[in-house]
Amino acid sequence: MFQWKKIGNLKMVLVIFTVFLVGVLIGSGQSQKVSARSNSMYEDLKVLTDVIGLIQRDYVEETKSKDLIYGAIKGMLETLDPHTTFMPPNMYREMQEETKGRFEGLGIEITIKDGILTVVSPIEDTPAYKSGIMAGDQIIKIEGESTKNFTLIDSVKRLRGPRGTKVTITIMREGFTKPRDYTLIRDVIPIRSVRHELFEKHYGYIRISQFQEKTDADFEKAMKALEGESKGAIKGLILDLRNNPGGLLDQAIKISDRFIDSGLICSMEGRKEEQKMKFYAHPNGNLGRYPVVVLVNGGSASGSEIVAGAIQDQSRGMIVGTQTFGKGSVQTIIPLKDGSGLRLTTARYYTPSGRSIQAKGIVPDIIVKPLKPEEGKEVVPPKFPAEKDLERHLEDMEKGVPKEKEKPKKEEVKKEEVKKEEIKEKKPIDHQLERALELLKSWDIFKNIIKGKQG
Repeated sequence: MFQWKKIGNLKMVLVIFTVFLVGVLIGSGQSQKVSARSNSMYEDLKVLTDVIGLIQRDYVEETKSKDLIYGAIKGMLETLDPHTTFMPPNMYREMQEETKGRFEGLGIEITIKDGILTVVSPIEDTPAYKSGIMAGDQIIKIEGESTKNFTLIDSVKRLRGPRGTKVTITIMREGFTKPRDYTLIRDVIPIRSVRHELFEKHYGYIRISQFQEKTDADFEKAMKALEGESKGAIKGLILDLRNNPGGLLDQAIKISDRFIDSGLICSMEGRKEEQKMKFYAHPNGNLGRYPVVVLVNGGSASGSEIVAGAIQDQSRGMIVGTQTFGKGSVQTIIPLKDGSGLRLTTARYYTPSGRSIQAKGIVPDIIVKPLKPEEGKEVVPPKFPAEKDLERHLEDMEKGVPKEKEKPKKEEVKKEEVKKEEIKEKKPIDHQLERALELLKSWDIFKNIIKGKQG
């Protein structure tokens, strides 16, 4: 009996061992992969720590470990796409202030194109904008120092600074025979996210310059103001997203939702399940009755492309202007323990029809190029840096103002009849905006013609 129990126990042990062995064999492929990856990572990290140790011990000057670590992180991120960046504590704080609508500097959105620091777009009513800095300008020097080897973080550090301080930047632009120096005085940059205007009593105009924390709330206020000014008789709306570099994803989704009553706004695809998301519209009826024209150009990127893509794919409005930047990736801001932050590309986004705009952009329904005010002739617009021009950009992965009335000649106008509006400086002609207004008027005319035929 004892012998049988002993043999039985031995059999049980063998069964358990066999089951364990099968489990090991079944999972061996994955385990070996994880083990190999861990060993490889350990060896690579050992090389990094060895180099840091050698620098601290033998380098000609004393170094700080934090500077070396930060430098290693920056170098590592430079092997990834250009939108993944490391932000030291001071830069991370400034980024947080910027999303709230305020920072001190010049007021330009910049990127690195073909190794050259390039302006994506100047922000309206800022020192850069007022000084004539244009999209596509190449900043080849800052305070006389070449920007050739500057990272975006290095460049931003040098361009930003306390209000009232000066900085000289050297600009090369298409048409320049040689670079020119621009000396700008830094200022507080209160980014006014939303502006509005009423044209010809019935046509609303809303410009969104960037998607910030209060953009959706400010948009709602602008719409109420337009409704009030028009006495509830708005016939169409122009949404101006030109030179809008993007911003907060949730605000772009909320703005899109105001135009679309149902269906998909956009979807996101990342490596992890929680990065795979779909955003749907909700019935609201706020803007359902307005014909909509959306203005875009090469400075329209990211969040503004989400809005334009949703409106285009859902046949909610007409996209007018020139091809957009083509930034179809999503960045997540991750705070780190020492107060620094990581802006990490975590997903690609797709328009409702499944289009990826990465490195391609949104192609308008009607291409309208800007005009030279003095000639009234169509010209090639400033060459905006596009996502596809950026080094290390992600590869595309497809998912399956109204025209002013002519002023009377001076000899025909008596002094007492001159109005304030007539002595104001004449604004440059905005051909794209004029075309958008014409389209809304045509829309209204055709609608009345159809009604007449039906009646």
